[in-house]
Amino acid sequence: MRKLNIVLLLIAFAFIADAQTSKPKAPEFALGTFTDDYGISYVINDTIWTQNPKTKYHIIKWNPEKQYLVAKNDVGNKTDANKYTRIDYMTFTGMAPYLWGFCLTAYDAETDVIAEQTAAADRQNPKKGCNGYPFSRMKRVEIKPTTN
Repeated sequence: MRKLNIVLLLIAFAFIADAQTSKPKAPEFALGTFTDDYGISYVINDTIWTQNPKTKYHIIKWNPEKQYLVAKNDVGNKTDANKYTRIDYMTFTGMAPYLWGFCLTAYDAETDVIAEQTAAADRQNPKKGCNGYPFSRMKRVEIKPTTN
């Protein structure tokens, strides 16, 4: 009985530790397949942001409260490989089918800390708040199943 209590106690501690160290996940609206208003396609999940055809960002941290993420650039990226990126994002109203947008606030930082400490994009001015440029607007792409 004593061994069973110890095992149960260890399991409880493991659940508590996991809950305390679990990373925030991506907001639901940012998950899936998208096209921006420049015609570039993306696939985004909790851990990887892919800008097709060959640019990948390995997401280290989502901060849904402050609407940004920090990622490490993939070693295979044509530019800024192994550097760090901060992507600020925001939702839109009245711009359907574009429901949200993003800004590469930092894309060539030497560390994740430097990327995260980069000043946030200006969400009050989405037409010029991304380092003088507009946020890239994103619309969802529905993947249609193929039938044979």
